[in-house]
Amino acid sequence: MPKMKTHSGAKKRFKITGSGKVKRYQAGTSHLLRKKTKKAKLNLQGSTTASKPDEKRIKDMLCK
Repeated sequence: MPKMKTHSGAKKRFKITGSGKVKRYQAGTSHLLRKKTKKAKLNLQGSTTASKPDEKRIKDMLCK
């Protein structure tokens, strides 16, 4: 049986934290920013954790 391969798109977008949660960055920050308010753009900064249902799929893609 060959080795499992990590999904190359997922390894660029997600990290596993020390407690086992999946860290991700928020979508919607690359373009069409002029119509967003300053408050909306500030709220999109930084990272957050993935939802519980998505966590399992992401961990499978990362072979964790």
